[in-house]
Amino acid sequence: MRPFDYLEPETLDEALALLADDPDDTLVMAGGTAIVILMKQDLIRPARVIGLRRIAPLRAIGATDEGLRLGALATHGALARSPEVRGHAAALASTFAAVATVRIREQATLGGNLAHADPAQDPPVTLLALDGVAVARSKTRARRIPLDALFVDLFETSLEPDELLVAVELPRLPVGARATYKKFLPATLDDYATVSVAAVVATDATGACTHARIALGGAGPVPLRARAAERSLLRRRLDDAAIREAAALAAAATDPIDDLRGSAEYKRAMAGVWTARALREVA
Repeated sequence: MRPFDYLEPETLDEALALLADDPDDTLVMAGGTAIVILMKQDLIRPARVIGLRRIAPLRAIGATDEGLRLGALATHGALARSPEVRGHAAALASTFAAVATVRIREQATLGGNLAHADPAQDPPVTLLALDGVAVARSKTRARRIPLDALFVDLFETSLEPDELLVAVELPRLPVGARATYKKFLPATLDDYATVSVAAVVATDATGACTHARIALGGAGPVPLRARAAERSLLRRRLDDAAIREAAALAAAATDPIDDLRGSAEYKRAMAGVWTARALREVA
């Protein structure tokens, strides 16, 4: 690994000031599970690394008047075990529990996961379906970024060089909403998904759909929302015909690539299959 200067600020303000001094040559590290590998492979060569592990407030997980706030330094393991996360949506806790192995889950963080912007990761998919919003801070400003605007391209986000992702906020779910996360793993349980699907649905007293969210992972250069599929479900009962139509629209929204986990054609087909399974579960 190439030499670099390593800094460990004690507070968020200190971290933001350090980042503002030289944002272009500074790399920010949370859990380090992805960044350290990239540095060892000489794919990134930072002059400075700012480690965030001492900033304890960024680990906070808690309910708010509006919904739920997840600190960026909360680990996947802590989020999977959190009563607040499970109380908000059991599918979200299950999503964090599906990430890699116990060893990774106890080290990797929410903020690092989202900032890394790997389209095959698990948490972004369910967080998208739950209408998550990223909270970003710099030395001079703060802003809220809907997650579907955070992911720009493969391993690329809309965060500015001087910004840190400090939290993710989730609004309250509609009354009676049901959520699920499905991860298609043809190899091993700690692998990335070939495709993954999160679905959130609410219905009224007649059984008509009043709220629909469908998000997909491993199906394009970024985690994506299948918006045409969502619209197709509104004001309809979630019968077989409605589910088949939504699943076909979800598959059509994908833009996968050929890789070791399957061909693009196979992934697109599986996106439809697993969308249908997710919708049948929440229906």
